[in-house]
Amino acid sequence: MITDTSQKSRSLTGVMMNYYHICHTELWYFAHDINMNYESDIIAQGRLVNEEHYTRDTSKDEFVLEGIKLDRVTSDGYIHEVKKSDRAEKAHLWQLKYYLWVLKQSEFGDLKGILEFPLQRKRVEVALTEEDEKEMTAKIEAIHTIMAMPQPPKAKKIPFCRQCSYRELCWG
Repeated sequence: MITDTSQKSRSLTGVMMNYYHICHTELWYFAHDINMNYESDIIAQGRLVNEEHYTRDTSKDEFVLEGIKLDRVTSDGYIHEVKKSDRAEKAHLWQLKYYLWVLKQSEFGDLKGILEFPLQRKRVEVALTEEDEKEMTAKIEAIHTIMAMPQPPKAKKIPFCRQCSYRELCWG
């Protein structure tokens, strides 16, 4: 059992929190440095959306802290997470909440975030609640449990499998 969640969270990334909400098998592969996504067209499209939609934004410089890389931090104190689609909105939401949680643990205070879907012209304001913080501790422990498994969890067929770059490892 993990007793110091804030210390253990340093080995986590926002991507891992995202994968936890989509697929535990994908999380396990990613956590074990089996990174199929680097050559994924979907990942490349997501990067392109961020670059194309924020070319005039002077606040778009990346901010890196404790292994997390934020898409944008604006002068009004908002953390922006840019996504290509809201298809996995819950996973994206928890990824941003994880960033807000890490920043709070690092004494940046209570910040807010904005989840942006520029292709859909959609923005969702995100705040980290006390309930979220309690859930975060449980989620971090669950992620570490998955990461510690000697083999990946058994794959489950879900709609995300069709476009997943790990699909051949699961179903090939």
